[in-house]
Amino acid sequence: MQKFLNQLVYFGYFQSLFLLFIYLFSPKRRKSINQYIAFLVLVLTIGLTGRVVYMSEIFGKNFRLITISEFAILFFGATIYLFTRSSLLNKKFSYRELVHYIPGVVYATLIVFLFIIPSEAAYRAKFKSGELLVISTLFAGVGLLFNITYWALSLRLFFNYRKKLQNELSYSVKTQFFLNFLIAIGVCLFCWVVVYFISIYGNKFIARPTHHGLWLSIAFIILFIAYYGMTEPDLFKLATIIKPKKYAQSKLSTKDLDRLKDKLDQLMEKNKPYLNRKLVKAELAELLGVSNPEIARLLNERIGMSFFEYVNYYRIKEFVALAKTDKAQQFTIFGLAQEAGFNSKTTFHKSFKKLMGTSPGDYFARQT
Repeated sequence: MQKFLNQLVYFGYFQSLFLLFIYLFSPKRRKSINQYIAFLVLVLTIGLTGRVVYMSEIFGKNFRLITISEFAILFFGATIYLFTRSSLLNKKFSYRELVHYIPGVVYATLIVFLFIIPSEAAYRAKFKSGELLVISTLFAGVGLLFNITYWALSLRLFFNYRKKLQNELSYSVKTQFFLNFLIAIGVCLFCWVVVYFISIYGNKFIARPTHHGLWLSIAFIILFIAYYGMTEPDLFKLATIIKPKKYAQSKLSTKDLDRLKDKLDQLMEKNKPYLNRKLVKAELAELLGVSNPEIARLLNERIGMSFFEYVNYYRIKEFVALAKTDKAQQFTIFGLAQEAGFNSKTTFHKSFKKLMGTSPGDYFARQT
């Protein structure tokens, strides 16, 4: 088991060096990759260096060398959060962001003074007295709590962003890859918590190799994301999808809202703007002659749907109407859905089932 883990360490280490080399010497790749991911790969490289130096025994079998890898612990969570915020909200790097790394710097400094600088005799004395175990357990707990907090903030940011998309876009955006990344990190952190408590109350011989395995799993997830950040950067450039204009707050009266509702219904029936597969709320507001907050208030107070739900409601009506014409014979079910304005099969099926209470296939089977 340990031999296998050592091989993974070497593999991950050379992968991180390779990615850093590409980032430093390929201007094209450097422009495409998120800077926070590049920094995270650098942190991983430092962390893996400690393990490689210890395993290779370049400076002898000194267990304290492996503590170098702990430098990376408190930089994980903060960088994942900043990477998420940068991707979703298009937040450019600012020196003020460095405040998130202050705990990591303090943590690394304490590790140097407590584990690396002390003499061998002092280190052994702390080990025999059990003081070293207490300090290590405390440090591991702080690192876990810190990373879990930032991961939770990243997940909340993602779900808030995805919810906002439904208020601005009428079509689905591929966010699943990003969500899978956060879920994978979360699973690793959860397993790490379990191992942490096993190491305190259970079998330390089981916990130690498992701990190293989990550390490596997070490393490989981040290396995987870094690779995709270089090869398919559009997977993470979600913030540029839409930038709605800012307007003054809505001051419409109740009668104005009733009038606008009738006008919007007529617009949807006559002009069929929903046939535009990339329709956004700002465009519909412009067609209606109102501001973004005003159409948002109209949808919320008079219609009771998000923009996404409202537009797809009309698309389903269009789909049902098209299915009754001779044109339907020329298309598959999804082809017909595309004619009605849908751009995603998943969105079409979910929207149809939510509105009609059944799948498109079952619905038309009953009709025929």
